[in-house]
Amino acid sequence: MKINKTNAARLLDKAKIIYELIPYEVDENDLSAVHVAASLGENIEQVFKTLVLHGDKNGYFVCVIPGEHEVDLKLAAKASGNKKCDLIPMKELLPLTGYIRGGCSPIGMKKHFPTYIHETCRKFPYIYVSAGTRGLQIKIAPDDLIRESGAETCRLFED
Repeated sequence: MKINKTNAARLLDKAKIIYELIPYEVDENDLSAVHVAASLGENIEQVFKTLVLHGDKNGYFVCVIPGEHEVDLKLAAKASGNKKCDLIPMKELLPLTGYIRGGCSPIGMKKHFPTYIHETCRKFPYIYVSAGTRGLQIKIAPDDLIRESGAETCRLFED
């Protein structure tokens, strides 16, 4: 089966980063990372979702967290230098990032935003993030993702 390269994959190629594109069956009624992990037969702690937030001081930023967790807005605000923050409304996602819900990658957004990845990513030899389209994940070493996305690792939810 031919897998079309996404913008995120092309950026990884350009940076000479090793990764794998992993397709999965999309369920339009369940775009959750939990569904993705089950489809891939992978540990949910290794399947990360990409969230876009807006802070009261520093504007937009990105949080990448393991799929079954919810971002702690207080921790996210603190990490990003804001007093408070909220997830952006869904209708803003595509115009802001170039990505749709269920296919938002931390790599290759229209504009680079400060990016924060939950610290547990480093516990694993590889993690999954969206490749920038529904039905396709990037399997990548956490340090390579951190380097390519210019991210910081921090706590983004209470364990």
